[in-house]
Amino acid sequence: MTTTTTVSALAAAHADGAVVIDVREPMEYVGGHVPGAVLMPMGQLASRVAELDRTRPVFVICASGNRSRAMTDFLTRAGFDARSVDGGTSEWIQSGHPVVRGTRPNAA
Repeated sequence: MTTTTTVSALAAAHADGAVVIDVREPMEYVGGHVPGAVLMPMGQLASRVAELDRTRPVFVICASGNRSRAMTDFLTRAGFDARSVDGGTSEWIQSGHPVVRGTRPNAA
């Protein structure tokens, strides 16, 4: 069973430096993402899992929550404390949280 979390819980964890993985495609990411979110498209996640810290919770986000649920299941099976963000980036933006546009995780 997928562990899910809310945008408001992500916002609180984000303020504490949470690890956020964005599993959307690059063009979606460029259009707007959670500040600090690392782009790891679904098709790349399995080959890039070594980049993640197994000792910290991982918040997985996509556009609405569908792709992130699948990738959270994968990460959980791989031994991570992974959580899918319900509503995804769409809800993050609608809730008025900050957004970064472009290819960098944070605004430059």
